Amino acid sequence: MWQMLQWIMFLLVTGYAIYLFYKAVYHRYLYMSLGRPVEFRARSRLSWNNWGEFLSQVFGQRKLLKDWRSGVMHIVIFYGFIILQFGAIDLIVKGLTRGGHLLLPGYHLFGLSQEVTVLLILIAIGYAAYRRYGEQLPRLKKGWKPSLVLILISSIMLTVLLSLSLERIWFQLDPSLYAPVSSLISLALQSLSTSAAEVLFYLFWWLHLLILLIFLVYIPQSKHFHLITAPINIWLRRTEPPGRLTSIDLEDEEAESFGAGAITDFTRKQMLDFYACVECGRCTNVCPASNTGKPLSPMHLITKLRDHLTDVGTEQTGKSPWQPSYAFASSQTATHQLRGLKNSAVAWMDSSLPHITDIRPTLDWQSAAWGVQDQSDLGDARAAELELIGDVMTEEEIWSCTTCRNCEDQCPVGNEHVDKIIDLRRHLVLMQGSIPQEGRRALQNIERQGNPWGISRNERFNWTADLEGLSVPTVHDNPQFEYLFFVGSMGSYDLRSRKISRSFARLMLEAGINFAVLGNEEKNSGDTPRRMGNEFLFQQLCQENITLFQQYGVRKIVTADPHAFNTFKNEYPEFGLEDVEVIHHTQLLERLIKEGKLTLSHEVRERMTYHDSCYLGRYNGIYDAPREILRRVPGMELMEMKRSRENAMCCGAGGGLMWMEETGGKRINLARTEQALEVSPTMIGSGCPYCLTMLEDGVKMKELDVRTKDIAEIVELSVFGEALA
Repeated sequence: MWQMLQWIMFLLVTGYAIYLFYKAVYHRYLYMSLGRPVEFRARSRLSWNNWGEFLSQVFGQRKLLKDWRSGVMHIVIFYGFIILQFGAIDLIVKGLTRGGHLLLPGYHLFGLSQEVTVLLILIAIGYAAYRRYGEQLPRLKKGWKPSLVLILISSIMLTVLLSLSLERIWFQLDPSLYAPVSSLISLALQSLSTSAAEVLFYLFWWLHLLILLIFLVYIPQSKHFHLITAPINIWLRRTEPPGRLTSIDLEDEEAESFGAGAITDFTRKQMLDFYACVECGRCTNVCPASNTGKPLSPMHLITKLRDHLTDVGTEQTGKSPWQPSYAFASSQTATHQLRGLKNSAVAWMDSSLPHITDIRPTLDWQSAAWGVQDQSDLGDARAAELELIGDVMTEEEIWSCTTCRNCEDQCPVGNEHVDKIIDLRRHLVLMQGSIPQEGRRALQNIERQGNPWGISRNERFNWTADLEGLSVPTVHDNPQFEYLFFVGSMGSYDLRSRKISRSFARLMLEAGINFAVLGNEEKNSGDTPRRMGNEFLFQQLCQENITLFQQYGVRKIVTADPHAFNTFKNEYPEFGLEDVEVIHHTQLLERLIKEGKLTLSHEVRERMTYHDSCYLGRYNGIYDAPREILRRVPGMELMEMKRSRENAMCCGAGGGLMWMEETGGKRINLARTEQALEVSPTMIGSGCPYCLTMLEDGVKMKELDVRTKDIAEIVELSVFGEALA
C-alpha cells in the first residue's frame, strides 16, 4: 500500500512540475513569436564548420575558458549535471523499489563516479560563491536570485549524499572505497537504527526530488533558461562574416517603419538572444563604454529588452510568464521601466584614480535606473505603451556603443549585441530624425561633400602634394592598374592620416606595385553612415561606389582603413560587388616583405606595443600580419598589452563616435592609451588611421614623449631610414 501511494505521489508531483515547466517555456515561445520572422540557410547550418563551432562552444565551453578559472568551474558543473542525471534516475528507482537500482554493468564504478562528481560540484559551487561574494567581481550580480541557484544546486548535491548514506545504514552495508563519501557519512550516523534510517532516507529522497523539480520549474523563469536556449542560439548564430550588418529593404512599400522602435520590431532570433543571456557580465566587463563610466552596459541591454518583451508578451498573449501563476499574482501586473533616471548621466570617472577602467559606475546606474515599477505609480499604463527608446533604453546608452564587438566575442551563449544597437539607431535616425548634433553634421557633410568634415570634394587628392617628386597615378593615368588604393576620408583629409597614405604609396612605388587611386572621384565608403543608423545614405554610397569600381574594372582593392576594408569585403558583396579581392595594407606589406620586394635594412630602435583595431581584428581576424611585420623590423622590441588581440579594447572611434564628443565618464581613448603605457613603450603602433588619431590624442593628454606610428610609417622608417622617411 505504501509503495502504491509512493508511486501515485511521485507521478502526480513530477507530472505537475513538468506541466509547469512546459507552460513557462511555451509562454516564452509565444512571446518570441511576436517578433519578425527570420530566414536561415539550412545548408550553412549543416556544414562541418558550423558543427565544429557548435560543438566547441556548447560542449568544449571554448568561450567560457577565456576566463579559465570560471571556465573550469562551469565545465565541472556542466558535465557534472550530465553525469548526475543517471544518478538521479538511479536514486528515484531506489526510492520507488525500496532499495533496488539500475541494472548497470560495473555498478560499483558507477556509484563511485556519482559520489566523486557530487563532491566536485560542491567544490565548484563553493568557488562560484567565493567569486561572487569573496572576490566580489563587479560583473557578477549579488542578491537572492544568484544565491538561490547556489543554494538549490548545493541542496541537490547534499540530499544525494545523505540519501546514499542513509541507504547504507538502512541495508547495513559495509564501508566501501567505491562509495567513499557516503561511507564516511554513514559511519558518522551509525548510531541510527535501520528503521530510522529508512524513514530519513525517504525524507531526504523526497526532499531531493522536490528540490530537483523546483529547479526544473525555476529554470525557464530565470537566467538559467540558457540551459535550453543557449545551444539553440549558438546553432542559429549568424554564419556570414561578423562584420556584415543585416540590410533594410528601403523599397518595401509595406514597411511601416525602419529599425527597432518597438520590442516587436526585433527578429525572433534577436529575441532568442534575450532569453539565452546568462547575466555573467562578461560583455559588460570588456565594453569600452561600461569600462569608462558611460551608461551603456551590454548585459543590461539584453536583460532590459528581455524584461520588456516579457511584459509586452504577457499583455498581448494573455499568458503569464510565471508558473505556478497563482503564486505570482502580484507579478502579473508588474511593469519594468526606467525609474525616472533616463536623462541622468553616470557619475564622472576621476581620471586620477589608480584604476584605468571601472565598470562599477555603469552598473550602479543601471541598478538604480531599471526595475519593476509599482502599478500605483504607473496608473493605467501598459507595457506595450511604453516607448522602447526612452522608457526602456535611453538615447545616451544607444549612442555610447563603439560597435567594437568585444561583447559578442566574449559572450558564451552567442548573443549578438551590436545589431540590436544599430536597429535602435536606425529607428532614431530614419524615423525620428534624432541624432547628436555632431553626428548629424558629419552625416550631412558626407552626403554633400563625401567626407565628415565637409571639405570640398576637389581637395580629396591633395594628400599627394608632399611626396617630393613621386607621382601617385590615378585610374585615368594608369587604367591597367592591378590594385586600387582606396585612400578613404581619413587618409585623404585628416592631416595626421595623410602621412600614412603617403608612406604607404611610397612603399608601393618602391616595391613596383601596379596601383592607382580614384583621386577626386573617390567617395566615402559608407561605414560611418551605416554604423550611425543612416541605412539610406549607406546604400546610396554603396551603389555609387560599386558603379565606380565596375566602371574602372577594379579587381583588387587595398586600403589602410579597416572600416572601409570591412565594408568593402563583407557588406558590399550583398549589393553587387563581385569577384573583387579586398585586402588591408598590412597584409600587402607583409607579403611584399616576405617576397623581398621591400627590404627592412634600417634599424628602428623602439620599444613598441601594438594596438589591434576592432574592425581589423575582431571583425576580420587579422592579428598576425602587422605583428609579423614588426618582428622583422631590425631593432624593434615588441611588447603586448594585457588587453590585446581578440580582447583588445576599442580606441573609442568606432560606430561613428569618431565624429561625436564624449559627454560623460572617462574618455575611451585616454583609457586605451593608459593601457598601452603600462608596458612602458617608446612607440605605440596601429594599423588604423582612426585608432592612431585617438591614441595620439591620448598621448598628448598624458603629456608624454611617446610616438605613435602606423605600420606603414614604421616600414617606411626601416626601408628608407629615419632621415629619408
